Amino acid sequence: MEHPENDSAYKGLQVNTGVGSQPIVNPYRKARRARPQLSVNDYVEGILKGDVSVLGRAVTLVESTAEAHQAIAQEVIEKCLPYSGKSRRIGITGVPGAGKSTSIDVFGLHVLRQGGRLAVLAIDPSSERTHGSILGDKTRMEKLSQEKDAFIRPSPSAGSLGGVARKTRETIVLCEAAGYDNIFVETVGVGQSETAVHSMVDFFLLIQLAGTGDELQGIKRGIMEMADGIVINKCDGDNVERAKLAASQFRNALFLFPPTPSKWKPEVITYSGYYELGIDLVWDMIDRYFDYVKQTGYFERKRNEQAKYWMIETIDEQLRSHFYNTPEVKALLEQKEMRVLNNEQSSFTAAKDVLDCYFRVLREEMK
Repeated sequence: MEHPENDSAYKGLQVNTGVGSQPIVNPYRKARRARPQLSVNDYVEGILKGDVSVLGRAVTLVESTAEAHQAIAQEVIEKCLPYSGKSRRIGITGVPGAGKSTSIDVFGLHVLRQGGRLAVLAIDPSSERTHGSILGDKTRMEKLSQEKDAFIRPSPSAGSLGGVARKTRETIVLCEAAGYDNIFVETVGVGQSETAVHSMVDFFLLIQLAGTGDELQGIKRGIMEMADGIVINKCDGDNVERAKLAASQFRNALFLFPPTPSKWKPEVITYSGYYELGIDLVWDMIDRYFDYVKQTGYFERKRNEQAKYWMIETIDEQLRSHFYNTPEVKALLEQKEMRVLNNEQSSFTAAKDVLDCYFRVLREEMK
Protein backbone atom coordinates (compact mmCIF):
# COMPACT_ATOMS: atom_id res chain seq x y z
CA MET A 1 0.00 0.00 0.00
CA GLU A 2 1.43 3.41 -1.08
CA HIS A 3 1.77 5.96 1.69
CA PRO A 4 0.20 9.41 0.97
CA GLU A 5 3.21 11.07 2.57
CA ASN A 6 5.28 10.06 -0.48
CA ASP A 7 3.23 12.38 -2.69
CA SER A 8 5.23 15.17 -4.36
CA ALA A 9 3.20 17.71 -2.40
CA TYR A 10 5.04 16.68 0.72
CA LYS A 11 8.58 17.73 0.02
CA GLY A 12 11.28 16.23 2.21
CA LEU A 13 9.05 13.39 3.42
CA GLN A 14 9.43 9.77 2.44
CA VAL A 15 8.07 6.65 4.15
CA ASN A 16 9.85 3.47 3.28
CA THR A 17 8.01 0.23 2.64
CA GLY A 18 8.04 -1.89 5.78
CA VAL A 19 9.52 -5.34 6.09
CA GLY A 20 7.38 -8.39 5.61
CA SER A 21 6.12 -10.66 8.36
CA GLN A 22 8.92 -12.42 10.15
CA PRO A 23 8.89 -16.10 11.16
CA ILE A 24 7.78 -16.80 14.74
CA VAL A 25 10.67 -19.16 15.35
CA ASN A 26 14.08 -17.53 15.56
CA PRO A 27 15.98 -18.87 12.49
CA TYR A 28 19.31 -18.23 14.22
CA ARG A 29 18.47 -20.23 17.31
CA LYS A 30 20.24 -23.55 17.48
CA ALA A 31 18.13 -26.62 18.08
CA ARG A 32 18.36 -27.77 21.70
CA ARG A 33 20.16 -31.06 21.92
CA ALA A 34 18.50 -33.73 24.02
CA ARG A 35 20.47 -34.77 27.07
CA PRO A 36 22.03 -38.20 26.68
CA GLN A 37 20.24 -41.00 28.49
CA LEU A 38 22.11 -42.31 31.50
CA SER A 39 22.42 -45.95 32.46
CA VAL A 40 21.95 -47.19 36.02
CA ASN A 41 25.73 -47.34 36.46
CA ASP A 42 26.07 -43.78 35.13
CA TYR A 43 23.58 -42.57 37.72
CA VAL A 44 25.28 -44.42 40.57
CA GLU A 45 28.76 -43.30 39.53
CA GLY A 46 27.65 -39.67 39.22
CA ILE A 47 25.87 -39.72 42.58
CA LEU A 48 28.85 -41.22 44.39
CA LYS A 49 31.06 -38.50 42.86
CA GLY A 50 28.70 -35.87 44.24
CA ASP A 51 27.57 -34.65 40.80
CA VAL A 52 24.59 -32.39 41.59
CA SER A 53 23.23 -32.58 38.04
CA VAL A 54 23.13 -36.38 38.07
CA LEU A 55 21.65 -36.38 41.58
CA GLY A 56 18.89 -34.03 40.47
CA ARG A 57 18.07 -36.26 37.49
CA ALA A 58 18.00 -39.32 39.74
CA VAL A 59 15.57 -37.62 42.13
CA THR A 60 13.36 -36.75 39.15
CA LEU A 61 13.26 -40.45 38.27
CA VAL A 62 12.28 -41.30 41.86
CA GLU A 63 9.43 -38.76 41.75
CA SER A 64 8.21 -39.94 38.33
CA THR A 65 5.15 -42.17 38.13
CA ALA A 66 6.24 -43.77 34.82
CA GLU A 67 6.96 -47.48 35.21
CA ALA A 68 10.15 -47.30 33.12
CA HIS A 69 11.50 -44.48 35.29
CA GLN A 70 10.57 -46.27 38.50
CA ALA A 71 12.39 -49.43 37.37
CA ILE A 72 15.61 -47.48 36.81
CA ALA A 73 15.15 -45.48 40.03
CA GLN A 74 14.78 -48.61 42.15
CA GLU A 75 17.96 -50.11 40.69
CA VAL A 76 19.85 -46.89 41.42
CA ILE A 77 18.54 -46.81 45.00
CA GLU A 78 19.52 -50.43 45.60
CA LYS A 79 23.09 -49.77 44.46
CA CYS A 80 23.31 -46.58 46.54
CA LEU A 81 22.04 -48.21 49.74
CA PRO A 82 25.49 -49.44 50.93
CA TYR A 83 26.74 -45.84 50.80
CA SER A 84 23.80 -44.33 52.70
CA GLY A 85 22.84 -44.02 56.37
CA LYS A 86 25.74 -41.83 57.46
CA SER A 87 23.89 -38.53 57.73
CA ARG A 88 21.94 -36.74 60.43
CA ARG A 89 18.31 -36.59 59.34
CA ILE A 90 16.40 -33.67 60.83
CA GLY A 91 12.69 -33.02 60.31
CA ILE A 92 11.49 -29.44 60.63
CA THR A 93 7.84 -28.56 61.03
CA GLY A 94 5.62 -25.73 62.20
CA VAL A 95 2.51 -23.85 61.21
CA PRO A 96 2.64 -21.83 57.96
CA GLY A 97 4.31 -18.51 58.68
CA ALA A 98 6.37 -19.82 61.59
CA GLY A 99 9.55 -19.11 59.62
CA LYS A 100 10.55 -22.63 58.59
CA SER A 101 12.29 -21.63 55.36
CA THR A 102 14.08 -18.67 56.95
CA SER A 103 15.20 -20.89 59.83
CA ILE A 104 16.44 -23.59 57.46
CA ASP A 105 18.39 -20.90 55.60
CA VAL A 106 20.33 -19.85 58.72
CA PHE A 107 20.56 -23.37 60.21
CA GLY A 108 21.99 -24.57 56.89
CA LEU A 109 24.62 -21.84 56.80
CA HIS A 110 25.62 -22.82 60.33
CA VAL A 111 26.08 -26.44 59.17
CA LEU A 112 28.20 -25.36 56.19
CA ARG A 113 30.41 -23.16 58.36
CA GLN A 114 31.18 -26.22 60.45
CA GLY A 115 32.40 -28.02 57.34
CA GLY A 116 29.32 -30.15 56.68
CA ARG A 117 27.27 -30.65 53.51
CA LEU A 118 23.51 -30.18 53.49
CA ALA A 119 20.56 -31.46 51.47
CA VAL A 120 17.19 -29.78 52.01
CA LEU A 121 14.09 -31.70 50.91
CA ALA A 122 11.33 -29.12 51.04
CA ILE A 123 7.78 -30.36 50.56
CA ASP A 124 5.68 -27.71 48.82
CA PRO A 125 1.89 -27.93 49.29
CA SER A 126 -0.06 -28.73 46.12
CA SER A 127 -3.36 -27.16 45.17
CA GLU A 128 -6.30 -29.50 45.70
CA ARG A 129 -7.96 -27.96 42.62
CA THR A 130 -5.18 -27.72 40.04
CA HIS A 131 -2.63 -30.03 41.76
CA GLY A 132 -0.01 -27.37 41.01
CA SER A 133 2.76 -26.14 43.34
CA ILE A 134 4.74 -22.91 43.49
CA LEU A 135 7.99 -24.69 44.49
CA GLY A 136 9.39 -21.41 45.81
CA ASP A 137 11.57 -22.73 48.63
CA LYS A 138 14.81 -21.82 46.84
CA THR A 139 13.55 -18.24 46.64
CA ARG A 140 12.93 -18.11 50.39
CA MET A 141 16.33 -19.67 51.15
CA GLU A 142 18.30 -16.89 49.45
CA LYS A 143 21.70 -17.44 51.09
CA LEU A 144 21.65 -21.22 51.23
CA SER A 145 20.65 -21.60 47.58
CA GLN A 146 23.91 -19.93 46.54
CA GLU A 147 26.15 -22.37 48.44
CA LYS A 148 27.85 -25.12 46.42
CA ASP A 149 27.70 -27.60 49.34
CA ALA A 150 23.92 -27.21 49.70
CA PHE A 151 21.41 -29.17 47.62
CA ILE A 152 17.84 -27.83 47.82
CA ARG A 153 15.10 -29.92 46.28
CA PRO A 154 11.51 -28.62 46.50
CA SER A 155 8.95 -31.32 45.72
CA PRO A 156 5.18 -31.04 45.28
CA SER A 157 3.12 -32.78 47.93
CA ALA A 158 0.63 -33.97 45.28
CA GLY A 159 -1.84 -34.77 48.05
CA SER A 160 0.11 -37.73 49.40
CA LEU A 161 -0.11 -38.02 53.18
CA GLY A 162 0.16 -34.28 53.72
CA GLY A 163 3.05 -33.99 51.32
CA VAL A 164 5.52 -36.64 52.44
CA ALA A 165 5.62 -40.15 51.04
CA ARG A 166 7.94 -43.01 50.26
CA LYS A 167 9.66 -40.98 47.51
CA THR A 168 11.08 -38.57 50.08
CA ARG A 169 12.72 -41.40 52.00
CA GLU A 170 14.19 -42.78 48.77
CA THR A 171 15.55 -39.31 47.97
CA ILE A 172 17.26 -39.27 51.37
CA VAL A 173 19.15 -42.44 50.39
CA LEU A 174 20.41 -40.81 47.17
CA CYS A 175 21.46 -37.61 48.96
CA GLU A 176 23.38 -39.58 51.59
CA ALA A 177 25.16 -41.58 48.89
CA ALA A 178 26.13 -38.27 47.25
CA GLY A 179 27.97 -37.29 50.44
CA TYR A 180 25.47 -34.99 52.15
CA ASP A 181 25.96 -35.61 55.88
CA ASN A 182 23.03 -33.45 57.02
CA ILE A 183 19.50 -33.89 55.64
CA PHE A 184 16.72 -31.41 56.42
CA VAL A 185 13.15 -32.46 55.63
CA GLU A 186 10.73 -29.54 55.78
CA THR A 187 7.05 -30.41 56.11
CA VAL A 188 4.03 -28.56 54.81
CA GLY A 189 3.05 -27.91 58.42
CA VAL A 190 -0.52 -29.13 58.04
CA GLY A 191 -2.34 -32.45 57.99
CA GLN A 192 -0.59 -35.73 58.72
CA SER A 193 2.76 -34.79 57.16
CA GLU A 194 4.39 -34.58 60.60
CA THR A 195 3.71 -38.27 61.25
CA ALA A 196 5.30 -39.25 57.94
CA VAL A 197 8.35 -37.03 58.49
CA HIS A 198 8.80 -38.32 62.03
CA SER A 199 9.06 -41.84 60.62
CA MET A 200 12.04 -40.96 58.42
CA VAL A 201 14.18 -38.59 60.51
CA ASP A 202 16.40 -38.87 63.58
CA PHE A 203 15.52 -35.54 65.19
CA PHE A 204 12.16 -33.78 64.93
CA LEU A 205 12.20 -30.01 65.42
CA LEU A 206 8.99 -28.06 66.05
CA ILE A 207 9.04 -24.32 65.28
CA GLN A 208 6.50 -22.19 67.13
CA LEU A 209 5.61 -18.51 67.35
CA ALA A 210 4.72 -16.24 70.26
CA GLY A 211 2.50 -13.22 70.37
CA THR A 212 -0.01 -14.51 67.82
CA GLY A 213 -2.84 -15.04 70.29
CA ASP A 214 -3.45 -17.91 72.67
CA GLU A 215 -0.15 -19.80 72.85
CA LEU A 216 -2.00 -22.80 74.22
CA GLN A 217 -3.45 -23.27 70.73
CA GLY A 218 0.02 -24.38 69.69
CA ILE A 219 0.22 -27.02 72.39
CA LYS A 220 -1.23 -30.02 70.57
CA ARG A 221 -0.64 -33.36 72.19
CA GLY A 222 0.19 -35.31 69.01
CA ILE A 223 2.81 -32.98 67.61
CA MET A 224 4.26 -32.20 71.04
CA GLU A 225 4.81 -35.90 71.76
CA MET A 226 6.73 -36.31 68.50
CA ALA A 227 8.97 -33.26 68.97
CA ASP A 228 12.54 -33.83 70.18
CA GLY A 229 13.08 -30.08 70.41
CA ILE A 230 10.83 -27.00 70.38
CA VAL A 231 12.07 -23.59 69.28
CA ILE A 232 10.21 -20.28 69.57
CA ASN A 233 11.05 -18.17 66.52
CA LYS A 234 11.04 -14.36 66.15
CA CYS A 235 12.44 -13.73 69.62
CA ASP A 236 13.58 -10.21 68.79
CA GLY A 237 12.60 -6.58 69.35
CA ASP A 238 9.32 -6.12 71.19
CA ASN A 239 8.56 -9.83 70.96
CA VAL A 240 11.34 -11.04 73.30
CA GLU A 241 9.24 -11.16 76.46
CA ARG A 242 6.32 -12.85 74.71
CA ALA A 243 8.69 -15.45 73.24
CA LYS A 244 10.16 -16.19 76.68
CA LEU A 245 6.66 -16.50 78.15
CA ALA A 246 5.64 -18.92 75.37
CA ALA A 247 8.79 -20.97 76.00
CA SER A 248 7.90 -21.22 79.68
CA GLN A 249 4.38 -22.39 78.82
CA PHE A 250 5.73 -25.07 76.50
CA ARG A 251 8.20 -26.29 79.12
CA ASN A 252 5.37 -26.64 81.63
CA ALA A 253 3.24 -28.50 79.07
CA LEU A 254 6.04 -31.00 78.41
CA PHE A 255 5.91 -32.13 82.04
CA LEU A 256 2.37 -33.42 81.42
CA PHE A 257 3.48 -35.88 78.73
CA PRO A 258 4.92 -39.36 79.30
CA PRO A 259 8.66 -39.92 78.69
CA THR A 260 9.74 -40.15 75.06
CA PRO A 261 10.78 -43.57 73.66
CA SER A 262 14.40 -42.37 73.65
CA LYS A 263 14.12 -41.10 77.28
CA TRP A 264 15.44 -37.78 75.97
CA LYS A 265 13.82 -34.73 77.59
CA PRO A 266 12.81 -32.29 74.83
CA GLU A 267 14.21 -28.79 75.29
CA VAL A 268 12.55 -25.44 74.51
CA ILE A 269 14.74 -22.65 73.12
CA THR A 270 14.02 -19.12 71.84
CA TYR A 271 15.79 -17.67 68.82
CA SER A 272 15.40 -15.31 65.88
CA GLY A 273 15.86 -16.75 62.40
CA TYR A 274 15.65 -13.36 60.67
CA TYR A 275 18.33 -11.74 62.84
CA GLU A 276 20.28 -15.01 63.29
CA LEU A 277 20.14 -14.82 67.08
CA GLY A 278 20.44 -18.00 69.17
CA ILE A 279 21.25 -20.28 66.22
CA ASP A 280 24.23 -21.73 68.12
CA LEU A 281 21.95 -22.64 71.04
CA VAL A 282 19.54 -24.51 68.77
CA TRP A 283 22.31 -26.44 67.09
CA ASP A 284 24.00 -27.26 70.41
CA MET A 285 20.72 -28.84 71.51
CA ILE A 286 20.65 -30.97 68.35
CA ASP A 287 24.28 -32.02 68.93
CA ARG A 288 23.47 -33.07 72.50
CA TYR A 289 20.52 -35.12 71.29
CA PHE A 290 22.61 -37.09 68.78
CA ASP A 291 25.34 -37.70 71.36
CA TYR A 292 22.69 -38.98 73.80
CA VAL A 293 20.82 -41.35 71.45
CA LYS A 294 24.03 -42.82 70.03
CA GLN A 295 25.32 -43.55 73.52
CA THR A 296 22.07 -45.26 74.55
CA GLY A 297 21.76 -47.24 71.30
CA TYR A 298 18.38 -45.65 70.51
CA PHE A 299 19.74 -44.16 67.27
CA GLU A 300 20.24 -47.57 65.61
CA ARG A 301 16.99 -49.00 67.03
CA LYS A 302 14.99 -46.12 65.61
CA ARG A 303 16.64 -46.43 62.18
CA ASN A 304 15.78 -50.15 62.12
CA GLU A 305 12.16 -49.49 63.13
CA GLN A 306 11.86 -46.87 60.40
CA ALA A 307 13.18 -49.28 57.77
CA LYS A 308 10.54 -51.87 58.75
CA TYR A 309 7.82 -49.17 58.84
CA TRP A 310 8.55 -48.05 55.27
CA MET A 311 8.65 -51.62 54.01
CA ILE A 312 5.11 -52.13 55.34
CA GLU A 313 4.00 -48.73 53.98
CA THR A 314 5.33 -49.65 50.54
CA ILE A 315 3.46 -52.96 50.60
CA ASP A 316 0.25 -51.14 51.56
CA GLU A 317 0.75 -48.59 48.80
CA GLN A 318 1.37 -51.26 46.13
CA LEU A 319 -1.63 -53.34 47.23
CA ARG A 320 -3.90 -50.29 47.19
CA SER A 321 -2.67 -49.29 43.74
CA HIS A 322 -3.13 -52.81 42.33
CA PHE A 323 -6.59 -53.11 43.87
CA TYR A 324 -7.99 -49.87 42.47
CA ASN A 325 -6.35 -50.31 39.05
CA THR A 326 -7.79 -53.79 38.47
CA PRO A 327 -10.36 -53.35 35.62
CA GLU A 328 -12.90 -55.83 37.10
CA VAL A 329 -12.74 -54.08 40.46
CA LYS A 330 -13.14 -50.62 38.92
CA ALA A 331 -16.23 -51.71 37.00
CA LEU A 332 -17.84 -53.45 39.97
CA LEU A 333 -16.96 -50.57 42.31
CA GLU A 334 -19.04 -48.13 40.27
CA GLN A 335 -22.05 -50.47 40.39
CA LYS A 336 -21.75 -51.02 44.12
CA GLU A 337 -21.39 -47.31 44.81
CA MET A 338 -24.72 -46.65 43.08
CA ARG A 339 -26.43 -49.46 45.01
CA VAL A 340 -25.12 -48.09 48.31
CA LEU A 341 -26.19 -44.54 47.45
CA ASN A 342 -29.67 -45.78 46.51
CA ASN A 343 -29.97 -47.70 49.78
CA GLU A 344 -30.21 -50.99 47.87
CA GLN A 345 -27.22 -52.54 49.66
CA SER A 346 -25.28 -51.87 52.83
CA SER A 347 -21.73 -50.46 52.68
CA PHE A 348 -20.32 -53.58 54.36
CA THR A 349 -21.82 -56.19 52.04
CA ALA A 350 -20.91 -54.04 49.02
CA ALA A 351 -17.29 -53.90 50.21
CA LYS A 352 -17.27 -57.67 50.70
CA ASP A 353 -18.55 -58.23 47.15
CA VAL A 354 -15.82 -55.98 45.71
CA LEU A 355 -13.10 -57.72 47.75
CA ASP A 356 -14.40 -61.15 46.72
CA CYS A 357 -14.18 -60.01 43.10
CA TYR A 358 -10.58 -58.87 43.64
CA PHE A 359 -9.51 -62.14 45.27
CA ARG A 360 -11.17 -64.10 42.45
CA VAL A 361 -9.15 -62.13 39.90
CA LEU A 362 -5.95 -62.83 41.85
CA ARG A 363 -6.65 -66.56 41.90
CA GLU A 364 -7.25 -66.57 38.14
CA GLU A 365 -3.98 -64.69 37.57
CA MET A 366 -2.07 -67.25 39.63
CA LYS A 367 -3.33 -70.22 37.60
